[in-house]
Amino acid sequence: MPLYEDALGDWRNAQFLARASDLSYYPEGEAMPKFRDELGMQAHLISRGNTQAYILTNDEHIVVAFRGTEAPTSIEGLKDWLLTDAMNLLILPEGRLGTDLAAAGVGARFHQGFVNAIADIWEPVFEIVSAERKKADRPLWVTGHSLGGALALLFAWLCQRRFVGVHQVYTFGGPMIGNTEAIAAFDRELAGKIYRCVDPHDPVPELPAMSLVANRYSHCQRELGLGERPAGGYWSGLASQVVGDVLSGNGIDQVWAYINARIGAHSMTTYLDHVKKRLT
Repeated sequence: MPLYEDALGDWRNAQFLARASDLSYYPEGEAMPKFRDELGMQAHLISRGNTQAYILTNDEHIVVAFRGTEAPTSIEGLKDWLLTDAMNLLILPEGRLGTDLAAAGVGARFHQGFVNAIADIWEPVFEIVSAERKKADRPLWVTGHSLGGALALLFAWLCQRRFVGVHQVYTFGGPMIGNTEAIAAFDRELAGKIYRCVDPHDPVPELPAMSLVANRYSHCQRELGLGERPAGGYWSGLASQVVGDVLSGNGIDQVWAYINARIGAHSMTTYLDHVKKRLT
């Protein structure tokens, strides 16, 4: 299963990187031989706190695959980030990564939880990527599912700021990471490099939600859709009163039940099946 350097937004590359994202959930002892035998790449796991990434290398490519939540069929651990506290988490980052993210421009704001997570792991992953590029300058691919997709986008931006070019980024079921101003900068600086694979019934790409009506979060432009969106919009199955109450918190439990009833669409198995169908 190769990567195709000259193909942009290609389903063959999506299949390779979907499998890399899937294998990133495996324990190190199980993942290493699978990366080698299935993808032809040597793997190195970096783990800092609750954030993990596999760095994959061979003679032709470098791939960074960020792990999502520990259980890829559940988002219980992301409930506060994606819904309950989302209204409070659009920030102008400070600290060691603040300058690089502030370069997105006036008014750009990012999800605090995702920024904190990439800050935990940025330095060791970037050090290995830089060392590998010094050995041989190869295309750098970045991928991830769920939370891993959010981290993949932030990592790609930070690499660009450090003059390390990213070849392509593929995310699967990734949430929104920032507001409209921040995402406009990502679309500009990473033009033609970001591809978001989205199942239309997956709740996570619809989140975080400051409000399901007045949502200040936004997505990068290039979406590789995997089916027709629900008639009337994703949230059409919720009562309008519940949707309108999310900002005040009155409707959160009902919204969360609505999301969990659809969480099967978020699994990596679902995304792998979708991509395989695109190739047949």
